[in-house]
Amino acid sequence: MRVTPLDTPGTSPTLPQGAHLTAAGVAYRIWAPEAARIELEIVDAGKVVRRQELTRDTSGFHSGLDSAGRAGDCYRYRVNGGDSFPDPASRWQPAGVHEPSMVIDAQAYRWQTENFARPAFRDLIIYELHIGTFTPAGTFRGAIERLPYLQALGINAIEIMPIADFAGERNWGYDGVSLYAPAHAYGHPDDLRALIDAAHVAGLAVILDVVYNHFGPSGNYLFAYIGDYLDETAKTPWGGAIRYGSPEFRPLREFVIANLDYWMEAFRIDGFRLDATHAIVDATAGHILSEMTDRIHARGGYAIAEDSRNDARVVRPIAEGGFGFDAVWADDFHHTTRVAMTQEREAYLADFTGTLPELAETLRRGWYYCGQHSPFLGQPRGTPSEGLPPGSCICCISNHDQTGNRALGERLGHLITNEAYRAASALLCLTPHTPLLFMGQEWAASTPFLFFTDHEEELGRLVTAGRREEFKDFAAFHAPGAVEQIPDPQQPRTLEASRLNWQELDQPPHRGTLELYRACLALRREHPAFRPQCVAEWWVEATDFDVCALGFTSGTGEWLLLVDLIGGHAGPTAALPVQISPERWHRVLSTREQRFGGDGGSALSPQFDTVRFDRPEVVLLHRIITPKADAE
Repeated sequence: MRVTPLDTPGTSPTLPQGAHLTAAGVAYRIWAPEAARIELEIVDAGKVVRRQELTRDTSGFHSGLDSAGRAGDCYRYRVNGGDSFPDPASRWQPAGVHEPSMVIDAQAYRWQTENFARPAFRDLIIYELHIGTFTPAGTFRGAIERLPYLQALGINAIEIMPIADFAGERNWGYDGVSLYAPAHAYGHPDDLRALIDAAHVAGLAVILDVVYNHFGPSGNYLFAYIGDYLDETAKTPWGGAIRYGSPEFRPLREFVIANLDYWMEAFRIDGFRLDATHAIVDATAGHILSEMTDRIHARGGYAIAEDSRNDARVVRPIAEGGFGFDAVWADDFHHTTRVAMTQEREAYLADFTGTLPELAETLRRGWYYCGQHSPFLGQPRGTPSEGLPPGSCICCISNHDQTGNRALGERLGHLITNEAYRAASALLCLTPHTPLLFMGQEWAASTPFLFFTDHEEELGRLVTAGRREEFKDFAAFHAPGAVEQIPDPQQPRTLEASRLNWQELDQPPHRGTLELYRACLALRREHPAFRPQCVAEWWVEATDFDVCALGFTSGTGEWLLLVDLIGGHAGPTAALPVQISPERWHRVLSTREQRFGGDGGSALSPQFDTVRFDRPEVVLLHRIITPKADAE
């Protein structure tokens, strides 16, 4: 059967997998090569009210038209006359991933915005958020009320942690199993459309975090339809790798790639952050990652990778043998700044010393490890990054991993002084690379971000035990009974403790920190010098007196950023890479200003002849370039 589904305009005339409204009823299609017989069951109040056998083709696709079907029908598929399961391509699971799927009319929503103009990637300031903890409501609709705040903050893109539906009511999203169904815990699919629509009205692009390296441990029924699609000889942190490169699983490959089209067409998503791309295995000539980025770019979207390898191939153009991503999460910046300020050296932080030369090299390259031996991995890590544009590395001082993967979910602001936190924040906002903020960091939120789940009882016990086993060898949990104090992911209070407290915004010291973020992001937004296109437009040096200096040049001005994340360093400004004086330069910002919650002091002397960082601080200077000044 060949029809054009109403909820996927402009796609191939071959019906994609899922349930689709047509002029003749509801058309269904599923790839189930392991099944000789698939029956569609229409369910109402737990009872089957209509049953229809689908037609199987030679490729293992089963399809059919329910002429009596309509939007709102709940359905499931009965396999070989035995058990019935939800649709892997379901557009919504109103009662959860184990229950019947629902037919959704994607055309019912009336969009406010048309032809949203996405910001250029180089201009992005990204704000990562988790729908369930971002607002008290923890819903798509609830997030809408905070969009004007984000717009005023200076954000122009929100990155939503995964929303593909998962088992239970609480999850980070990385246990998703229904790739096409927005999580029922956050609302109806049209509620998600309303959120994206409102974001576009506010001028905010929407980036969706998607997980294609594994499926969650509960609610994944693919095995019932397609058999063993995992390659146990190619291991990932979640078990066997998905067989994306196997010809017999080509429809699964296309099912996942088409998911990107679906989010962009049906929801107007502007781009994607692909989780753990290093765990997506494909030995074929045309890697699935290249196919994905090509599909995203064909629709004008952004493609971002999370990839721990520091592999320049990830962001090289496809024509040059790369995967074609616009950018990659470059966590080395986070690691070296955290070690510098906290002296933590456990797990992967053992690879970093936090020294000033290490920070300068990380800023210069985009990542630190470019092939050196990694003590943590016990092998070399990374490739050279020469030639990559600065915007292709996304840097942070906090994200969901670096906060939530701590046993107690502490944010960076919980571990260091306010002065150090402000200094690190200013450096992040004015980095030549693409900055990413994690929700609440802009006011140094007091709430943690903990790991939380809502699995069925037996799996939940394993998750709780595994979480505590993970940290038993950390120094902080050596004392008897200490491990038992780690919050239980399964308890509802663990999520509740992670909800942002928006009442803190007007309270010190949060108010001052928020003002600093607003000021720094305004500078970044208003001055292209902080968004350099190439390495020739900026520089970074580690001075002999352990202060980091960054310089930015634009057509009409020159900027100098002086950074000391830990304090205690001093020296003559004559030793800086550029010469400064009060006559030609002026101080634009210091993180010690009172408006930011500081003491009003500054490391820079009134004569501009010395800098003395008694405490952590960032100082920004500016010189206007004029023909007369240059001639002098």
